[in-house]
Amino acid sequence: MPTLGLISDTHNLIRPEALAALAGCAAIVHAGDICGPEVLAALARIAPVTAVRGNNDRGAWAAAIPEQATLDIAGIRVFAVHDALDERRHPQAAQARVIVTGHSHRPALADDGRVLRINPGSAGPRRFTLPIALALLHIAPGADGPALRVEFVNLAGDAAVPVASR
Repeated sequence: MPTLGLISDTHNLIRPEALAALAGCAAIVHAGDICGPEVLAALARIAPVTAVRGNNDRGAWAAAIPEQATLDIAGIRVFAVHDALDERRHPQAAQARVIVTGHSHRPALADDGRVLRINPGSAGPRRFTLPIALALLHIAPGADGPALRVEFVNLAGDAAVPVASR
């Protein structure tokens, strides 16, 4: 089954480590603050990209990027929006099994049994002491439907990305 690459807050920086970590993904979701079309072009050379516009995505190139997006992959509906606070404004989120957000630059994982919420962290320039990371969503066959496993990838040799995989 496929792996979905999750990346956010690149802020116009595409790290070689990020490209290497995403190699082999069936698709990629960028959860906003892309800050330049070159980032999306680099990711698109790896796999199809679904991107949402973040608060720092401005200008003509960003106007065509939606505020929210939905992707179906291997029987899983994935909803993406930049800021988790905006999730409630979009009824499409209610049908998602996975919700991907960015904005905080903090890797995070929460599962309430119905919805798996993932913030892959920031793959762009370091902000404060936060880790530089992205996430991989591994989708595998399961007895009750697709099984999901999240793997956070440390991109900058930080001591630890402070989120355990599920």
